[in-house]
Amino acid sequence: MLTIRSHRLAGDGVTFSATPNVGGALRPRFLVLHYTAGRSAASAVESLCTRKASGNASAHVVLGRDGSLVQLAPFNVVTWHAGISQWQDCIGLNRHAIGIEMDNAGAMNRVGEQYVAWFGRAYPASEVLLAEHRHGGGVRPWHAYTEAQIERALELTELLVAHYGLEDVLGHDDIARGRKLDPGPAFPLGALRSRALGRADDAPPAYTVMVPDLNIRSAPDARAAPVAPPLPKGTQVLLLEALDRWSRVLVVAPGDDIEGWVANRYLAAPRERAALRRRAAAKPKAPAPKAARAVRRKR
Repeated sequence: MLTIRSHRLAGDGVTFSATPNVGGALRPRFLVLHYTAGRSAASAVESLCTRKASGNASAHVVLGRDGSLVQLAPFNVVTWHAGISQWQDCIGLNRHAIGIEMDNAGAMNRVGEQYVAWFGRAYPASEVLLAEHRHGGGVRPWHAYTEAQIERALELTELLVAHYGLEDVLGHDDIARGRKLDPGPAFPLGALRSRALGRADDAPPAYTVMVPDLNIRSAPDARAAPVAPPLPKGTQVLLLEALDRWSRVLVVAPGDDIEGWVANRYLAAPRERAALRRRAAAKPKAPAPKAARAVRRKR
């Protein structure tokens, strides 16, 4: 269990490595989530803790793919993670936000049958998500986050929001739109924000499977491998990411943690389901066959 003592994390899997790249006092209003776009958590920590001639950067915490946490600066000290940025009335989010860097290679390119990061490393398809960023740009490969990372990110976010009374949980792509893409579509930012802030209006939209045996796949492609047995009709799912013809969803079922892609045309939102029921109820009944009418007249 994580705790905060004197603006420093304490708990299992937490270490501290001080960065020299810090500013003045911070009274945080927001939390900003990033991906490192690097090779490893260790390389990110080394870079963020190095004082360079120019281009210095830092963050408060680096979150590893195994769920480990390395804190680089206390949460009441400014770090340099946001760059040129704006959100609501705040210009320059470094002075208003805690920054969390998550070990993730980020956006990739497909080279033949491989998925390659900008630094040249190839990743297997099992570690890649094909999706379009919510700000557009077309479908492309993204490095997937691990389950341990997502669970730890939620735990840390809930703790920081509660401890500091944070107003919102944001992505770097929210505060530097058009300049930054992180944490990207592979990270369930909307669901995490909803859980951490307890906002009903931020909760992912709920949908229902409208056909028997709907395949849930590893990518938005009918040729992609299924990630679980087909979903029965009536299964409830939460929308995590929407494309033109496909959606990434989380299955709502006790004991299940199934996430994957389904075809949009087989899902219905609550209002659509209600409209379908109304139309079915209002549909005129087909006239009875002549023989049946004759029998009723005799009666």
